[in-house]
Amino acid sequence: MNLFNLRRQTSSLDQLAAVAVRPSEGTRVPDNYLMPSVERPAQVFVRGQGSWMWDSDSRAYLDFTQGGAVNSLGHSPAVLIKAMADQAQSLMNPGAGFFNRAMLTLAERLCESTGSDQVYFLNTGAEANEGAIKLARKWGQLHRGGAHRIITATRSCHGRSFGAMSASGSGTFDNRFEPQLPGFINVPFNDLPALHAAVDAQTVAIMLEPVQSEAGVIPATEHYLKGVERLCRELGILLILDEVQTGMGRCGTLLAEQNYGVRADIVTLGKGLGGGVPLAALLARGKACCLEPGELGGTHHGNALMTAAGVAVLDTLLEKNFLKDVREAGQHLREGLGRLANSYAQGELRGQGLLWGLTLSDNSADAVVKAALYEGLLISAPQPDCLRFTPALCVSKGNIDEMLLRLARAFARVRTAQLQCRRGVAV
Repeated sequence: MNLFNLRRQTSSLDQLAAVAVRPSEGTRVPDNYLMPSVERPAQVFVRGQGSWMWDSDSRAYLDFTQGGAVNSLGHSPAVLIKAMADQAQSLMNPGAGFFNRAMLTLAERLCESTGSDQVYFLNTGAEANEGAIKLARKWGQLHRGGAHRIITATRSCHGRSFGAMSASGSGTFDNRFEPQLPGFINVPFNDLPALHAAVDAQTVAIMLEPVQSEAGVIPATEHYLKGVERLCRELGILLILDEVQTGMGRCGTLLAEQNYGVRADIVTLGKGLGGGVPLAALLARGKACCLEPGELGGTHHGNALMTAAGVAVLDTLLEKNFLKDVREAGQHLREGLGRLANSYAQGELRGQGLLWGLTLSDNSADAVVKAALYEGLLISAPQPDCLRFTPALCVSKGNIDEMLLRLARAFARVRTAQLQCRRGVAV
């Protein structure tokens, strides 16, 4: 007998690290009717509460993605359920051509709390960024001799609609469905001299994310963002801040611009504004308030059901100590991730509030995400070497500690897989 034939076959890293729990055959839903827009694990999720979700086999998962930072108050928060149920019983969508009370209430509270003059409600962050592009170009027609170019940062991500995708930085999308919408220039992030060099007579605005989430959670430096604001003021061009990811408390303040001590002319919001439902906002201040009727529109824009959800979310964020608690939870998460990174020889930790990215020592982020799924933990990987954490803003320190335990097991699982793969090569 050849004893070498009895050796266990060496599994690949994916096989060892990503033996995800399979849903039972009877509960699986055929996905062949769905366009292949995104790769999804096999689990079918049926219920969520706070920081937890359950699949169709009743297995619980600790959710530190929250729909990509969408569920700002966690899954199915009571305040949101009540607000939407009450609104649904009276009026859901009177049409974009009419006022509704929830729209007016949210507009007033959002403008007052952010120091803005006007707001327009939309469905998604990409739509809000499209609106910001339109608003800037309209302002350029009126006040800058038809200037229309917008400077954005490399590796930025402003959405997947056509204009927002064209504005996004180089290397962000595999397929941009050429030709792109013209009028955008990308320069390196956190590089003031590059911005100075890129501005010309046709420049109307600089559009930036305070934290580049999809690039691997890379925050702007305070020196950089203040320098950008100063440059815009000196040259008489607009500053647009894409706060779709960073706004609504995600960075520990209502808007991330408050962390930097800057003030944009145009701010876009999305994701957390609706707390789980599709709601976004385009905020304008001072000279940027130049749109006229008919220049923005959408069938569902500002509908009563979604804006009622927005009122519930905003009121919760503005409650006493809520944002203070976000900052404290963020500090607890930062410290815990830092200890874990040291224990497993991982890389840099970057972020603010409850938006954190952990750089890994190799390109094993997808394997760690799959191993975490096996451990009942949901996290994401915006880059091959980076993990991202966007828990509910009301996440408890106990849930953070539980996440760290499960993440440690995922790291250990991947490390074991890597060692076995190396030994397999040696054999």
